[in-house]
Amino acid sequence: MDEHVRIERDGGLLSLSLTRPERRNAITVAMYAALADAVESAAGDDSVRVIAIRGKGQDFTAGNDLFDFLNALPRAEDIPVTRLLRALACNPKPLVAAVQGNAVGIGTTLLLHCDLVIAEENARFSMPFVDLGLVPEAASSLLLPILAGRRRAASWLLLAEPFGAKEALEAGVISHIVPPGAGPQALDEMVQRLLRKPPEALKLTQRLLRQGGTDEVLARMDLETGLFAERLQSDEVKAAIASFFAGRGKS
Repeated sequence: MDEHVRIERDGGLLSLSLTRPERRNAITVAMYAALADAVESAAGDDSVRVIAIRGKGQDFTAGNDLFDFLNALPRAEDIPVTRLLRALACNPKPLVAAVQGNAVGIGTTLLLHCDLVIAEENARFSMPFVDLGLVPEAASSLLLPILAGRRRAASWLLLAEPFGAKEALEAGVISHIVPPGAGPQALDEMVQRLLRKPPEALKLTQRLLRQGGTDEVLARMDLETGLFAERLQSDEVKAAIASFFAGRGKS
């Protein structure tokens, strides 16, 4: 277990919290491994009925910790984020999330695998993969055009244009908007509503909602992951990330 991921069990709830607010919950390789372990274990645990994901502090997550990610440079099949994303895509339990502040990169794309997502009014979503010399992941190149339409998906992925909670709701990236600061309570209330449902009916309905598309999603993930791993080795990525850090140092 990683110190920056808090994993808690409360009755039928498995709660996963990103607890690295001093770094805007930027996710390290170790954090991905801890999250993947938890989601994979929950799949076969009948006592887990709902999984909730949240971030501590002002942001949901700033996405990958780029310095950590580049230093690790794992092979595609060894990237813990790959394990996490495949586990989320195949997850048989209702999966909910609460978003506040910024949701960058995987902070947005992992939401595509949640059943319900609460976002505070001031939440901001962005997927700057191309700006960093990378390609999208989490099957977002497949799922975003289905949800939002190809043109809007192109604006978000090719141009890396950020968008707010209202646009995310219209596109189906999130399911609920709440006032600033109300996300944690709204998530807790949603979890309790789900836990009060008849458990077998809830499980079967969640399975039906996901039925039919999993193979295509996993195939697209594999394609994206292979390209992503190749990009990590490229001079273009190293230059883009060096430029990112140089710009951040001047701000």
